[in-house]
Amino acid sequence: MRKITTLFFGIGAAMILASCGGNDDAKKAQAAAAAGPQAYPVFTVNAQTTELNSDYPATIEGIQNIDIRPKVDGFIQKILVDEGAVVKKGQLLFTIMAPQYEQEVRTAKAAISSAEADVVAAQLQVNKTRPLVEKDIISKYDLDAAQLTLQSKKAALAQAKAALVNAQVNLSYTSITSPVDGIVGSIPFRNGSLVSSSSTEPLTTVSNTSKVYAYFSLNEKQLLDFSKTYKGNTLAQQMKNIPPVSLVLADGTVYAQDGKIESINSQINTSTGSASLRATFPNPVALLKSGGSASVRIPQKVENAILVPQKSTIDLQGKKFVYVLGDSAKIISTEIQIMDLAKDKFYVVTKGLKAGDKVVLEGFQSLKDGTKIKPQEKSADSVYADLKK
Repeated sequence: MRKITTLFFGIGAAMILASCGGNDDAKKAQAAAAAGPQAYPVFTVNAQTTELNSDYPATIEGIQNIDIRPKVDGFIQKILVDEGAVVKKGQLLFTIMAPQYEQEVRTAKAAISSAEADVVAAQLQVNKTRPLVEKDIISKYDLDAAQLTLQSKKAALAQAKAALVNAQVNLSYTSITSPVDGIVGSIPFRNGSLVSSSSTEPLTTVSNTSKVYAYFSLNEKQLLDFSKTYKGNTLAQQMKNIPPVSLVLADGTVYAQDGKIESINSQINTSTGSASLRATFPNPVALLKSGGSASVRIPQKVENAILVPQKSTIDLQGKKFVYVLGDSAKIISTEIQIMDLAKDKFYVVTKGLKAGDKVVLEGFQSLKDGTKIKPQEKSADSVYADLKK
């Protein structure tokens, strides 16, 4: 009997609690209805002109990177510059000790003196023979023989002079000068090192960095988009319409001077699936170093762009949505399409919104499609304030 009584008591208590809970939910619903729609910030979308930036990793190279190599074999006698030194064209960099070339010059000069004496002797013989032939004392054959000997001696003299020039050229190779204005790279050799023309490693590299090239790549899709963005029937015409580009340095700062894209390789590299482009930047204070890394930033001007803050969008199954304020202050979940490029913390909308639409700014995580809200208007200046900075 006691068990039955306890059972009925438990059931009754549960019913009482359920009744109380239902009353609480009803009260909450009534309270919410009495309070009216919840307030949410909204803003009016407007069309504006903006500039989008695309950054591409780049490698920096001087307009000239020249390996300095010896043309003759010998020992390094002097190193007259240091690594990183700024040099002028024709400035002496290295001297090579190769006494054999000095000996060749001396030998060639001695050969010239001997050949000159032979020419003088042959000329005297011709001068002596000619009057004797004219007087028929000796035959004309003797004069012809003397003239041929003179020609032979003159040829020997010319050959000796050529040998001297060759020896002097070889000797000049023992003094190595800079072929361009530039900056000296690393010097792996020291005084006394044996070097030769067949050495695989250069003595150093001189880089002309008065201007630098920034090499970067675009994949096939980017190249197609790139060609559609800028007007022109030919690649050369399109390059003329590309605006100046900037260079973002390794520390994130933007280089002070703008550059220009001057070369586009229209052939796709089959191994990388990309095409190479080259931008040229002035480098008057030698801030940019050959071999450095940076990013080329290409601007793109967009007219009548519809911009929405990224915080005003919802990602759902790979698509993006915003809440648009509809009639009777009810919100409508609206799918939008955006450009691949973003402007700071804003998306550029290509489809789904138009100027004049009102969009819920933020705080809509608990909202459902068709919910009636109390819109709190936010000025466009406050919404786009960060964009204008």
